[in-house]
Amino acid sequence: MPNQLLNVQDLETHFRTPDGIVHAVNGVSFSLNEGETLGVVGESGCGKSVTMLSVLRLIQSPPGEIVAGKAEYLGQDLLKMSNEEIRHIRGAQISMIFQDPMTSLNPVLTIGKQLAEPLIIHMNMSQEQARDRSVELLEMVGIPNAGDRLKDYPHQYSGGMRQRVMIAMALSCNPQILIADEPTTALDVTIQAQIVELAKRLRDELGMAVIWITHDLGVVAGIAQRVFVMYGGFIIEEAYVKELYANPQHPYTIGLIGSLPRIDETERHRLYSIQGQPPVLYQKPQVCSFAPRCKFAIDKCWQENPMLDPIAPDHRVACWVDLKTGKRR
Repeated sequence: MPNQLLNVQDLETHFRTPDGIVHAVNGVSFSLNEGETLGVVGESGCGKSVTMLSVLRLIQSPPGEIVAGKAEYLGQDLLKMSNEEIRHIRGAQISMIFQDPMTSLNPVLTIGKQLAEPLIIHMNMSQEQARDRSVELLEMVGIPNAGDRLKDYPHQYSGGMRQRVMIAMALSCNPQILIADEPTTALDVTIQAQIVELAKRLRDELGMAVIWITHDLGVVAGIAQRVFVMYGGFIIEEAYVKELYANPQHPYTIGLIGSLPRIDETERHRLYSIQGQPPVLYQKPQVCSFAPRCKFAIDKCWQENPMLDPIAPDHRVACWVDLKTGKRR
C-alpha cells in the first residue's frame, strides 16, 4: 500500500474585507498518497486554490488568515512551521504551478536566471551547474533551442511555452508533490492537451504525486485517479474518477458532469445548466449551501449542513438525500 505524503484535516481559512469576513475554506480534510494524482474540481470561488495556497502558507496575511486545521507532510505540520522551515519545503519538496504564467514569472529577469534561482537556493548548485540543469529542464518540457532561450525574457515566449517554463521551474528540485493550479487556463485547446500530456509523462517518469486543480471535469478524467468536488468552501463529494463519473451522488456533481459536451451521444441535446448563483460566504454555512440551487432539496437541507460521509468504499458525499430513492439517507 502506498505511503501517505500529505494529510490535511479540518482546514479553515478566512479573509477580512471591508464588507465582513469571507469564510473561504470551511473545514476541508483530504489526503494524498505517494505517486497519486488527485483532482480538485469546482466552480470559481469554491475554495480550490485557497485550500492549496493555505497548505503551503502562501495566503497573504492580512487580509487572509488560516484559523484552524493541520496539514501534515511526512508527519510534520506545515501550518506550525516557522517561516524559515516552510521556505525549505516550498519549491524543494512541494512545488506549485500557478494559474497565469505571465504574472508568475518576473518580467525583468531572464528565464535562465529565474530557473537557476531555486537550484542555487535549494540544491546548493554553482552558477554553471544551475545553467546546465536549466537547459536540461527546458529540454525536458519541450522547449526547442533550450540553451539559447535561457537569455530570453518571459514576453518573448508564447503562453504555452511560458506554462512549460513554469512546469520546468516547479520540477527543478525533484519535488515529491506538484500542485498544479488550473495550469491550462487561458490556453487554447491544442496547447491544453499538450500541457496535460506533458504533466502525465513527467509524473510517470519522476514518480511524484500531483494535485491538479481545475473547473474542467474533462481534464480530470484524463489525468487523475481520485477526485474531490468542492462547493462553498466544503468538499461535497470524493471518489475515484471512474466511480464519480459512473455514479455521482451529489446534485452539484451531477450538474457539473451534465454540463460537459459528449462525443458519444447519438442524439443532440442541450447541455445541463445549474440555476442560481454560488453562495456568498460572509457567514460560515450552517445549512446545505447548495440547497437554494438544488431540485432535490428537502426540509433537512435547510436545517443542518450534511457531513461528508461514506456511502460506499472510497466514495464519500455530503448530501441528505439518496438520489436513487429521493428519500433522506
